[in-house]
Amino acid sequence: MTAFQLTSTAFADHTEIPRRHTGEGEDVSPPLTWTAAPEGTAELLLLCEDPDAPGPAFLHWLVTGIDPWTGGVEEGRVPHGGRSWPNGFGRLGWGGPMPPPGHGPHRYFFHLYALAQPVLLRERPDVNAVHSAVRHRQIACGTLVGTYQRF
Repeated sequence: MTAFQLTSTAFADHTEIPRRHTGEGEDVSPPLTWTAAPEGTAELLLLCEDPDAPGPAFLHWLVTGIDPWTGGVEEGRVPHGGRSWPNGFGRLGWGGPMPPPGHGPHRYFFHLYALAQPVLLRERPDVNAVHSAVRHRQIACGTLVGTYQRF
């Protein structure tokens, strides 16, 4: 599988996500940029998950159907052509980090998948359903990890 680069001007890989992009702040999605999707990409899928959440991995953001020619998304926006899905908080679109106080730092994995064909998801997919859906369709993936903790 090919990899492509996913970055943000708000935070560097494996560094703290600014409060502005969290549930304690303004709760706006961070800006993201990525390198060109490989040839044969039908759509891009953006997933942000917290594998350190109590219980199963927590879904913070899911956008499907992103146009493959796009190179990023501005803060607080939905990527061009994308469809936002409900997050783990039950709201449509971005739901920023809000780990339990004193639970230590959590990691937030932003995955951008280049898919050879669109995915079919049920109405309220969880993180595992998304991973299963992209498993045999992905031709490239980029990952950016941010951290956040509440005291």
